[in-house]
Amino acid sequence: MKRTLIVAGTLLLGAGAVMAQQEIAVQQDNLMRSQAKSLYNVMLKMAKGDIHYNQKSVDEALTTLEADVGKIAKTFETNPKQDVVNATYGSSPKVWQQKADFDSKIPPVQKAIAEAKGKIHDVASLKAAYTVINDRCNDCHETYRLKLK
Repeated sequence: MKRTLIVAGTLLLGAGAVMAQQEIAVQQDNLMRSQAKSLYNVMLKMAKGDIHYNQKSVDEALTTLEADVGKIAKTFETNPKQDVVNATYGSSPKVWQQKADFDSKIPPVQKAIAEAKGKIHDVASLKAAYTVINDRCNDCHETYRLKLK
């Protein structure tokens, strides 16, 4: 009986650790999805003419991006050692193997966003700002993002 309780307790602790790791992966995925929503669903679609230009939406997207990018280093402190179930993208183990380099990719994105704020007034300036911001995001994605599907 005692042995059964010990085994059951050990299994519960193991399951709790797995769930905690999955929660970290979900937080990381949610942060990246929030940034993608601002960058691709708002800025890119407006730049391409898929949706009408709206200054308020552009300003909100930049504000959200700025806040989210500031959370990257903290959100990616811990390696969950697993990906979100059914995710299309995940984080490369290189994030934690080369953490200093990963973290060094953040300030250029922040700078691109800061430089764009207040300078976007029409589709042409949006296209230019989008390209610069997206290029800085891709500087990190090329090394530290994995396509899972």
